Amino acid sequence: MRLPLFALLACCFVSVADAQELPDAPKRDGVKPRNVVFILTDDHRYDAMGFMGHPFLETPHMDSIAKNGVHLKNAFVTTSLCSPSRASILTGLYTHKHRVIDNNRNVPEGTLFFPQFLQRAGYSTGFIGKWHMGGHHDDPRPGFDHWISFKGQGNYLPPGPKYTLNVNGKRVKQKGYITDELTDYAVDWLDEQKSSEKPFFLYLSHKAVHSNFTPAERHEGKYENEDLSFLPRGDELSAENNTPRWVRDQRNSWHGIDFSYHSDKGLDWLYRRYCESALAVDDSVGRVLDKLKEMGIHDETLVIYMGDNGFMWGEHGLIDKRVSYEESMRVPMIMQCPDLFEGGTVVEKVIGNIDVGPTVLHAAGLETPDYMDGESFLELPNNPEMEWRKNFLYVYYWEKNFPQSPTQFALRGDRFKYITYYGLWDADELYDLTTDPGETKNLLYDPDYKSVAKEMEDELYRMLGDAGGMDIPMNQPKGGFNNKRWERVGGEKAADFPEAMVVEEPINRNAN
Repeated sequence: MRLPLFALLACCFVSVADAQELPDAPKRDGVKPRNVVFILTDDHRYDAMGFMGHPFLETPHMDSIAKNGVHLKNAFVTTSLCSPSRASILTGLYTHKHRVIDNNRNVPEGTLFFPQFLQRAGYSTGFIGKWHMGGHHDDPRPGFDHWISFKGQGNYLPPGPKYTLNVNGKRVKQKGYITDELTDYAVDWLDEQKSSEKPFFLYLSHKAVHSNFTPAERHEGKYENEDLSFLPRGDELSAENNTPRWVRDQRNSWHGIDFSYHSDKGLDWLYRRYCESALAVDDSVGRVLDKLKEMGIHDETLVIYMGDNGFMWGEHGLIDKRVSYEESMRVPMIMQCPDLFEGGTVVEKVIGNIDVGPTVLHAAGLETPDYMDGESFLELPNNPEMEWRKNFLYVYYWEKNFPQSPTQFALRGDRFKYITYYGLWDADELYDLTTDPGETKNLLYDPDYKSVAKEMEDELYRMLGDAGGMDIPMNQPKGGFNNKRWERVGGEKAADFPEAMVVEEPINRNAN
């Protein structure tokens, strides 16, 4: 029986004084608790890995996970933005339930994180890296015995001699390049687990590859001469193609390719730095895998690698994330556990960030708590025909500090995607992902697809209603206002209306 929204919220926001107050997560019969390593990166798009056919980016250690394990090729996030996505990972909840709808808010007091269930089950738990759900403090959060983090976005390199990390509640200076330093801490903590009889869960959360893209010194300039002609430049955008106005207007903005981050450095310069910054992350993955081998537990440990959201590099004339297009909401996800999975396995089913917690709990021998929205995908690689979701729900809520992207809801199915913009006078969108994976041909106004659009609209709002999302959550806006346009590239003019919304003659012949 599905619980009403108020009951779900009561489960999620119950104050936790000790582990005994957690909701039930019964033990699974016949499941041996496993060690788990979860590695999260920031803004790593789904295809920025060597095995995905990238023209030059080399990621041998990520590639090895796909080769020795499983590629979850259709992994998505419920909201393509750092804090909301991270909150969904840790809670197993949709964005409108955990209420972390932007990057400026702390998680509500009493929110439950799935590692708390691991602690109750006897696990050692460690969090190392970027938390980024509220930036005014970096104090240890519930669910973790071992804690190393920093405020907000953190820094690739220490901005001054007094800059510190929070290491188990103490201030410790950041010594060097943050990707390497977090990996040092992670490897050291893993080493400490050798003498423990407890199973462990490590959550290694990198700052990379978030802007300002800063490669490690050993990687800087590695790709400065690579040909980038493969990057899209938004050439398909037009009123005739019923591209929404806001998309075409955003091209000349903080998140557009004509005025990226309000700079004149251009798309190519940023993209090269992005790829070079990813190399240290791959080195980090390799070091963690090597440590597991040294400990003699490589084959029995579940390792999951994931990005917190996608990233666009020229698609639809945009950079960044937030929006409902594939490159924004789709993320890299690979996992391995040689004792469980055959190497080279590919999972086609649509996986969500809300599924991470249930999957880790499954690996720990625990059932998914009833209040969570996600499901465990641990058995999917070996049971591809098991019942699974047909559609995935996506939401994004407008932010005043980045006003270019409107509130939007999307339904992503196996074939079609439907996108609607709430409270905006503009074109909605429908795409056939099998024939148009780049989402360039808006079918919403094609009469041949009218029934498809209506069916998906109905399903989207049904899912929102079932998930308690028909009330839009709001926060008082915070942050800077990155709302500038560059006059030199047409910044003083707005885009034309989509063709389907413009008529040549009056259509009301009965006005009085």
